Amino acid sequence: MNIRYKFFDQWFPILVHIACLLPIPWLILDAWQGNLTADPIRGAILRTGKIALELLILSLACTPLNTIFGFKPALRVRRALGDYSFLYTSLHFAIFVSLDYGFDLQLLINELIRPYALVGLIAGLLLIPLAITSFSPWPKRLGKNWNRLHNLVYVINLLAALHFILVVKQGVTEPYLWMILIIFLLVLRLPPIRHFLSGFFTHQE
Repeated sequence: MNIRYKFFDQWFPILVHIACLLPIPWLILDAWQGNLTADPIRGAILRTGKIALELLILSLACTPLNTIFGFKPALRVRRALGDYSFLYTSLHFAIFVSLDYGFDLQLLINELIRPYALVGLIAGLLLIPLAITSFSPWPKRLGKNWNRLHNLVYVINLLAALHFILVVKQGVTEPYLWMILIIFLLVLRLPPIRHFLSGFFTHQE
């Protein structure tokens, strides 16, 4: 490993942590300055939800980046990206429950049975055991079951994208593009595709 790559490998996780935390003070600043659209509560809900989805997708992209392109530093931040996604999912839900619905249980129940909210709730609940078991000593304690449990991230990605699709108005293409990207990243994990691309890029080098 040359000195330049070693330096990058050491600093890459730190830069990722900083990038993942920056949206929080940015959100607070925009809220303070009144820059969260005409409906600031909805603006905050949408922003935290979108960040959670983006981080979830980035965590999904880490394995293909390593297996196909040989970008090993991606594996060092895969769990962190998933945990930060859970953090923003929690903020997303907290703002929804507290600021948007004022902890009104009846209103929340009526809203949570709607398809968009139910899909989002299921995705959020599935993230909880993944976030809890992402830290030591759970991987060693659960053994092979840890991998089986964390394979739920594939389902969670699809549910999160579906939640985004159901939230936005018809005619908005962005959430569909995220869904296409998730499906593409899942296809890259198929052994024949992974082996072909890995061999192709290795040969190109």
